Amino acid sequence: MDTLTSLSPGQPVIYGGNKVVHVDDELASAFVEGDQLVVINNTGALLHIPQSVLVETQRAVSAAVGAFGLLGRISDSAISSFFGEFADLLHDDESFAPIAAANAADVELAKSKGRSTTRLVLSPQMRQDMVAGLRVWQNHPSSRDSVIRTVQHEGWAVEQRSAGLGVVGFVFEGRPNVFADACGVLRSGNTVVFRIGSDALGTAQAIAKHALVPALEKSGLPAGAVSLVESPARAAGWAMFNDERLSLAVARGSGAAVSQLGAVARQAGVPVSLHGTGGAWIVAGESADADRLTSVVKHSLDRKVCNTLNTCCVVSSRAEELVEAVIAGAAAAAEGRQVDGHQIAAKFHVSEGSQWAIPDELFEAKVMVGRANGAKTENQAELISALSLGQEWEWEDSPELTIVVVDSVDQAIELFNTQSPRFTASLVAEDAGEQDNFWQSVDAPFVGDGFTRWVDGQYAFDAPELGLSNWQTGRLLARGGVLAGDSVFTIRTRAVQNDPNVHR
Repeated sequence: MDTLTSLSPGQPVIYGGNKVVHVDDELASAFVEGDQLVVINNTGALLHIPQSVLVETQRAVSAAVGAFGLLGRISDSAISSFFGEFADLLHDDESFAPIAAANAADVELAKSKGRSTTRLVLSPQMRQDMVAGLRVWQNHPSSRDSVIRTVQHEGWAVEQRSAGLGVVGFVFEGRPNVFADACGVLRSGNTVVFRIGSDALGTAQAIAKHALVPALEKSGLPAGAVSLVESPARAAGWAMFNDERLSLAVARGSGAAVSQLGAVARQAGVPVSLHGTGGAWIVAGESADADRLTSVVKHSLDRKVCNTLNTCCVVSSRAEELVEAVIAGAAAAAEGRQVDGHQIAAKFHVSEGSQWAIPDELFEAKVMVGRANGAKTENQAELISALSLGQEWEWEDSPELTIVVVDSVDQAIELFNTQSPRFTASLVAEDAGEQDNFWQSVDAPFVGDGFTRWVDGQYAFDAPELGLSNWQTGRLLARGGVLAGDSVFTIRTRAVQNDPNVHR
């Protein structure tokens, strides 16, 4: 078999069966012998994986594969001990000090590049949540080798038992707490290999050195049970998801990057669970209580994560009152926030055709908006296309949302089902009939009647999540949208024969 050793400028590359993309000068110059080229079949994207990145990724995956082969002989108590040791080390101020220092350095570097740090800061609350999540898995009943079903026959029986799926590959954005959350796959008998965004790599390396590795050693778990790909290159994620030894690829982060990673995994034949585009919708119905709506909006905008309010639909018959309530809720969420010494304000994007319900002064007002690179003067309200309601606002310090006026709740449902990522939907309405219709008609895995920030595995289900799935690319098969450590398993079948003379 011939091996690709070089690329030439303008070289044609076939993709999708009948399409051609050409190698550009930069790729041709960078590609050398030992590198890999991954061609995305549905887009023609040419992904270059340098040999050094490939070697580091294969090292981490190999360690996880080796550890999975040993994990079946490791006791449940040893796995429980790992979670306890990990939690203790994160809780201990002395062992946590170098982790905090590494995180502070990551945050400063990200700020110097004008990058968002809302998910990157390892705050006291995030640290507490990490410890609490590990305690959950420490005390969680083991699901390894549990009997799910028994079929009794004359002289013999068949048992279906849960079993570890294998190696879980995990690519996620710079959110340090996920590093601890995803270790939950050990509880169901899996091993895990991570690739974290470059902004948080220093934090992840410090967590591994000062808490994770010591916890593995103290509990007697194989060293590769949790492996970190120590490369800041984006190509490390492509290399990992292109490795056929993965049993499941999990990606969470920005929509475009997650979609591309999913395409890489699928082409390699690796099952994938994507947790990308977010942005929650709130609909204010005919029977909405204005004060409740204000409170719901406020508490859905405390920080920017996937389940933050992104788009708010208000019925036209009550627009004058309810739009005012939405604006008041966003203002309350922004109250007291400062950037560079400036009081910042909420930012509104108004769907074309809905501006009649928005006070004129919001379009005229110049306010300070907190961005990743500091406070900026912007119009408080701006028009957007009526076809852009699903755009997710990745805000930093200033609550930011879209407002659209609709003829009815049914129209809001239609807009959600066609333009949103079909993730989280909430109806603020006092009428039970409105609520029932909303539940039956809205195409979302997470539906509520109040604030949207409840959509979280640990907060809602006491099970630290690996990620939350939307329905943007189809409904999930036989499971909810929360992927947690104890939901990553397969089924093995075991026959037990009591009568040696059983004959078929």
